[in-house]
Amino acid sequence: QVQLVESGGGLVQAGDSLRLSCAASGRRGMGWFRQAPGKEREFVASISWSTGSTYYADSVKDRFTISRDNAKNTVYLQMNSLKPQDTAVYYCAARTTPYGSSVSSEYLYWGQGTQVTVSP
Repeated sequence: QVQLVESGGGLVQAGDSLRLSCAASGRRGMGWFRQAPGKEREFVASISWSTGSTYYADSVKDRFTISRDNAKNTVYLQMNSLKPQDTAVYYCAARTTPYGSSVSSEYLYWGQGTQVTVSP
């Protein structure tokens, strides 16, 4: 079974940076999602294992970067210029295909989530 292990969350101030890591297994499309209190789960970014193509939500483009080190089976989410609106639990997810997706229901495997809190 695919096992996802996340790390890198924390408490930071607005404008700071964090890098989330997701130790994954298999050649799969990967995504990052987040869920803030009282809100639905929201797509953040995705990456294809096969091509490395990436896709970002408009709310994070130009600030966040998703990448993958295939040799280490690790997916990263570099988050720069963090805003209080970015505060959420961030989840790493894996598909059953090599391609990424922005649709949460297309991901079969999910990590436990890591808390990111951005103070103003």
